[in-house]
Amino acid sequence: MLLLTGATGLIGVPLLRRLTSSGMPVRCLVRDPRRLGTERVRVQIALGDLSDHLSFRHALRGVDTVVHLASVIRDQPGGSIEELAGVATWRLVRAAERAGVERFVFFSALQASTRSQARLMRAKAVAERAVVESPLAHTIFAPSIVYAPGDPYMKLLRRMSLLPVMPIPGSGRAPFQPIWAEDVADCVVAALPGGVHAAQAEGERYELAGPETLTHQDIVEIALRSFGRRRPVVRVPVAIVRRSLELVELLAGPTAFATWDEAELMEIPMTSRHGTADAERLGVLPRPMRAVLGVG
Repeated sequence: MLLLTGATGLIGVPLLRRLTSSGMPVRCLVRDPRRLGTERVRVQIALGDLSDHLSFRHALRGVDTVVHLASVIRDQPGGSIEELAGVATWRLVRAAERAGVERFVFFSALQASTRSQARLMRAKAVAERAVVESPLAHTIFAPSIVYAPGDPYMKLLRRMSLLPVMPIPGSGRAPFQPIWAEDVADCVVAALPGGVHAAQAEGERYELAGPETLTHQDIVEIALRSFGRRRPVVRVPVAIVRRSLELVELLAGPTAFATWDEAELMEIPMTSRHGTADAERLGVLPRPMRAVLGVG
């Protein structure tokens, strides 16, 4: 039995589709089973979330492999970024040890570091350390920006493209190597027990990157082309973005259209010196963002 957290997320949706199609028995830790769509009839369901560590014990019963995708990029009513992206992983790892789990697969992020200016990157680094220092067999995936047509960020850009200009936070020059969620899901399947590269994946840390190095402004301009809209891109100074988004979050709370913690991530480079090599080691050749979005 495999336990999947984050099954309704950007990577979780294509990964779950692959797992159920292969016939692998899967249990999903979810707050709302309805968000699983048609897949909910093909999996076991454990009700709970990252803020409810007591739900881990039931979710882990009879599980031999954990794939931990669930995370947050903004504070939630149930906990902060540090609690839900960092401490919750530590608790899940300890619960997995007690439950006799054999393999723990964790999603970190490129450039995760306890010295990062971004809260999420610091939390991911703490969580990754908890996984690596555990006696459990493990595999770490550290992707650059993961995207898909129609994902939440693309939807936000589409809405913003209705404005006469497209504002972006900061310099827009931070480099990324965006990788398609479908390619990421293929990498995970190849590394799981039964996958073609399962044996070599134990103890490995894979940096997942797409074939293009793009700045944040490049990504926004590619998205605009995919929407069929031409807009001048306007860079908004970081100080103004921070004050504005902190006010928005104060007024709107969890329903804010964007937060400073999210915007700050677009100023932090996320590239791998290996390029696509780690994905290719798993038999996956990532597609360029332009091709996935249909703009060349």
